[in-house]
Amino acid sequence: MLSAKAKYGLKAALYLAEQEGLGGVLVADIAETQKIPKKFLDSILLELKNVGLLASKKGKGGGYFLAKPAGKVMVGQIVRILDGPLALIPCVSQTAYRPCTDCASEAACRIRQVMQRVRDATAEILDNTSLLELTSNKSMPQVFNYDI
Repeated sequence: MLSAKAKYGLKAALYLAEQEGLGGVLVADIAETQKIPKKFLDSILLELKNVGLLASKKGKGGGYFLAKPAGKVMVGQIVRILDGPLALIPCVSQTAYRPCTDCASEAACRIRQVMQRVRDATAEILDNTSLLELTSNKSMPQVFNYDI
């Protein structure tokens, strides 16, 4: 499940993408318009700034803004920065792999097989969706069509 931290980070980044080119946006404005607790938002924005996704400027016209164009900022980047790996279990993680201690054979593990498919599908969508796409009025393309 997406944490509140990642959800708030996405909401804030999306809001900044919508304000792209208009100058910096104050934390208080983001917090108010996006219904995010300001103190929590401060730490989220600082974390995104420290990894280079956001930048800030002090003084008149200051505030936070995207450090790169919205089309170059992918949803998957933000989720990984704020929540860590996308994988639901560590044995399928590409960035934080750990073998399962209760598994006799990774190659034969059916749980691992399905969780790897979940990770791959999630990464495919999140890593190919930019903030720019989310700001447009176009409906999101349907990547997968499953009948359940």
